[in-house]
Amino acid sequence: MSIAGELYRWVDDQGIVHYGDSVPPEYSKTERQVLNERGVTIKELPRERTAEELEADQRADAVDDAERQRQREAERRDAVLLSTYLSIDEIEALRNRRQELLDGQIRVTEVYLLNLREKLLTLQKDAGRFQPYNSDPNAPPIHDWLAKELADTLDSILVYEQTLADTQALRVETVAKFDADIDRFKQLKGLND
Repeated sequence: MSIAGELYRWVDDQGIVHYGDSVPPEYSKTERQVLNERGVTIKELPRERTAEELEADQRADAVDDAERQRQREAERRDAVLLSTYLSIDEIEALRNRRQELLDGQIRVTEVYLLNLREKLLTLQKDAGRFQPYNSDPNAPPIHDWLAKELADTLDSILVYEQTLADTQALRVETVAKFDADIDRFKQLKGLND
C-alpha cells in the first residue's frame, strides 16, 4: 500500500533498478526507498536482516546490557562508598580492625594446629607399639580407641589447615578490597597523595 504521491524504488536480483507505486512481494524484504512525486528519496526502508545478523545484534545487545549493568553497579558502589565513609582515615581504621580480627583468627588456628600436630606425634608414638605400625609379628593389634583417635586427629588437622588457608586468603582479599576502596574514595573526592 502506498501513500498518494509516493513512489518506491528497488533493485532486483540482476541489479536492475525498478520504480513503482508498490513493491512486489518478492522484493518487500530487500532494501528500498520511498520517493516523493519529484523523485526525491524521503525514506529508506532497510532490507530484512538475516538470522546471522539478528543473532549478532542480540549478542551485541547482550554485551551492551552487561556493560550498562556493570556501570550501574559501579555507580551504586561509589554511592555506597561515599555515603558510608567521611574520610580515608575511617576506611583505614575499619580495614585495620578487620585485619586484626583475621590475624587473631589466624594465630588461634595456628596454635590449635600446633597442638593437634603435637598430639598426633604422641598418638603415632603410642601406635608404634601396635600392629600394623609395629613390624614385630608378636605386637598386639592397635586398640580401636587409639585408631579412632589417630583418624580423628588427622581429620581435625586437615580441617584446620583448610580453615587456616581460607582465613589467610580472606585476609588478603579483605585488605585488597579496602585498599581498592581507599583508591576509589580518593578518586571520587579528588584527593591526591
